[in-house]
Amino acid sequence: MTTDELPDIPLGRRVVLRYRLPAGYPQPLTDVIGELVSSDPPTVRAADGRVVSVAPDRVIALKAIGPRPIRTKEIRALETAAAYGWPGVEHAWIDGWLVRAGHGYTDRANSAVPLGSSAEPASLGAETLHRIGEWYTARGLPMQFALPDRLAPIPAGWPSWRETLILAVDIDNFVLPQGPSMVRFAAEPNADWLEMHRYSGEIPGTQAISAPVPEVLTAVHSGELGFASLGLPRPIAIGRGALTTAPDGRPWVGLTCVAVAAAHRRHGLGSLVCAELVRWGSNRGATHAYLQVEATNAAARAMYRDLGFIEHHSYRYAAPTALAEPGGLR
Repeated sequence: MTTDELPDIPLGRRVVLRYRLPAGYPQPLTDVIGELVSSDPPTVRAADGRVVSVAPDRVIALKAIGPRPIRTKEIRALETAAAYGWPGVEHAWIDGWLVRAGHGYTDRANSAVPLGSSAEPASLGAETLHRIGEWYTARGLPMQFALPDRLAPIPAGWPSWRETLILAVDIDNFVLPQGPSMVRFAAEPNADWLEMHRYSGEIPGTQAISAPVPEVLTAVHSGELGFASLGLPRPIAIGRGALTTAPDGRPWVGLTCVAVAAAHRRHGLGSLVCAELVRWGSNRGATHAYLQVEATNAAARAMYRDLGFIEHHSYRYAAPTALAEPGGLR
């Protein structure tokens, strides 16, 4: 093939590359399957980490294929990194469940998530359920669970709500911003940041959103936080980055609290803040990035897809009895 004959495949897609081997090999052709990291020349990163770069005139075929299946251990690892990035103000381990409490602010900071190891997965027998219930009752909170794909099923008869997608990207496949950043980062949110977060960029008072709890927003387990702001003197776009490390040693940066003022939307500011959050994490050693988005939020999903994030897995909240969904960030 010539360079002009190569198919136009977005970087980061999973592909199969068939190419001609040099003379002297026992077979004339071979294949490599992995992520496309460059198109000129065609370069693929295989699952074992090796990078194969082939001159265009040796390429026989280059074809996009479906995403690599996500392993259960990868879901558990990412869920652990995400839980460390949003742990509530108090947490504990009960029979493989990480239970979190955050003064009732956000479901994420006030739910139990199954993060037990593959050798000792989290179970939910009567005794465990009782212990978890006691833990939440002692803190004046309802008992609820965040149940990711394949880590724990929703028990029969339990109501569930708010399907949430976890999207992820390999930062090597992400186009990082170049040059000086217009986005400022702080270790803690100021009053303007908190107001923007509370109303998700809408005019204050137009949405019934509970007041942010700074102790929840600034909590992280064995990691680092960065609160991004764009615009002066008051921010017109914000975001939160959480740098944590999964049990498999992979450092992740998690993107949350992204919001753009209503009067400044549809100009790429949300994408800019996300890109700068990824750069912030990459500068601190993160190799991968993730974010959480409600399955019904088509606009946000489209924006994140355009940035290169792909679906990793999903989770739903559930509880033994129906719970009224509180306001605030999830």
